[in-house]
Amino acid sequence: MPVEVDPSTRRCTLIGNHIRLEGTGPEIEIVTDEQLRMSVAILAGERIPITESEADALTVAGAVDSRRHLKNSAPGSVI
Repeated sequence: MPVEVDPSTRRCTLIGNHIRLEGTGPEIEIVTDEQLRMSVAILAGERIPITESEADALTVAGAVDSRRHLKNSAPGSVI
């Protein structure tokens, strides 16, 4: 799991390939990456792909939620 949240202090740890970032919830922004088709947490300029449940946990800790829903108008699209 690339996200650890301490609910008592709102300190969050984002774990990616060869990187471990720590900060408070409000220092983190969650955005939608259109190419990956998933959420990404941004802290100190670094982008870490996360699951939707991890994004929800970060927002509870105070992260800025800048996600947007993606949809495709093409027939048969699962999005």
